[in-house]
This record gives sequence, C-alpha cells and structure tokens, in this order.
Amino acid sequence: MTDQVVFGEVRLGPDELGVPLGSAATLVQFSSTFCQPCRMTRLVLERAASTAADVAYVDLDVADHLALGERLDVTVTPTVLVLDAAGVVRHRATGTPRLAQVRAALDAAADRAGEARA
Repeated sequence: MTDQVVFGEVRLGPDELGVPLGSAATLVQFSSTFCQPCRMTRLVLERAASTAADVAYVDLDVADHLALGERLDVTVTPTVLVLDAAGVVRHRATGTPRLAQVRAALDAAADRAGEARA
C-alpha cells in the first residue's frame, strides 16, 4: 500500500458519496469490476468500519463515478480515502491496506481534525 497524508485540500459530502458521512470518519474506496486487490481491500475496510465507533464506509466503482474519480485524480484501484467527520480528505492510499494501517489512518484523521478545530 502506498500512503499519502493529505492536509485538508479536498472536502467531500453525502451528495457526492451517496451515503451519510460517519460522525467520526468515513472510509471511501474507489474500485473497479475486475480489480482483485479491491476485494481484499473491501474486506479490510468493512472490518475497520464495523469495529470503530461512528465510521462509515462506501465503495465506489470508478466507472460509475468518473467525474469524482477525475476530480480526485484516481488512476489506480483500489484507492482509499480517509475523511474526517467534516468530510475533509485526511489520508489517501493505493493498494490493499492492512487493518492496522487503516486504524492508524483513522486515528490520525481524528487527531488532525481536532487540531484544525483548535
């Protein structure tokens, strides 16, 4: 997995994602139909969301969300975004993450969101 920390450059909302934001964070996965690593990524992110408080998860097929994929420069699947409670992209990664990496990104997103409010 290739990680990149993002510092609040992009904000996404429920209208763009098709689901409500999590009150703590939201995990966004961009997938494609024939992407084998996307299946494993889905399992990891579903587990992370189900074991963390108030975290939403959405899996978007990049072919069905071309404009959003282009706006976010999604060129590889899977691409994972971690949004804070306000929908600000705080972390971006490509490839299949480990559960510990996702949990660390969720914690870091919450910390950065708190710093931004302070």
